[in-house]
Formats: sequence, C-alpha cells, structure tokens
Amino acid sequence: MQKKSEEVSPFVIGVKYSIVSFLLTIIFLIIFSLVLTYTEIQENTIEPVIIILSSISILICSFVTSKKIKSKGIITGGILGVTYFLLLYILSSIFNASFSLNMYSIIMMISCVVTGMIGGILGVNFTRK
Repeated sequence: MQKKSEEVSPFVIGVKYSIVSFLLTIIFLIIFSLVLTYTEIQENTIEPVIIILSSISILICSFVTSKKIKSKGIITGGILGVTYFLLLYILSSIFNASFSLNMYSIIMMISCVVTGMIGGILGVNFTRK
C-alpha cells in the first residue's frame, strides 16, 4: 500500500512558522525579562535586545520554512519577516493606543525582513546538500 504524499502549501507553512517565530520570541523575552530582573543590566538595553531576539526567532523560523519548501528562500524568508512585523504592528496597535511608527519601528521592520531573507537563503542552501 502506497502512501499519498501530501503537499502542504507554502502559504500554510509560512503562516505556521510566523506564529512559531512569535512564540519563540515570547519565550526569549520571558528569559530576558528574568535576566533583567535579577541582574544589574541597564534598562536602555531593552529595545536593542528585543530587535536581536526577534531577529533570531525570524532567522530560525525562516531557515526551517525554506528548508521545508526547498525553493525561493529569499522570498519565503522576506515574506515571513514582513508577516512577523505586520503581526507585531497590529498587536502593538491594539494593546498600545499611543503606538506609532518611529525610528525603532523602522529598524525593527528592516531587521525582520533582512534576517528572514538570510534565514531563507540558508534554509534552501542546506536543503541542496
């Protein structure tokens, strides 16, 4: 008896890993908040660390997504980065009435897209081995 191979659409994989990326970021931020609470780390490190942790999450998830899709890594990773940022922007707008686009938001958007693209490129290239 042969199993039919079920192909999952790239869109479904992308949405799934955007959510996974968000959850991974939340885990990283909980760990960082504990470190921040129990150490002498300055609070002015919060914004850069959030960008770095978000970028790491996107990098990991775009790598895995592109590895599963096996093609178009730069596009897949870029879309994952944009999706992540849009989800973050929507949630921030809902929970923070004074939220607006500023330099920090622009840096966050650029880092999301660029790290997503890098992860996508790496994921496709690791697939080809």
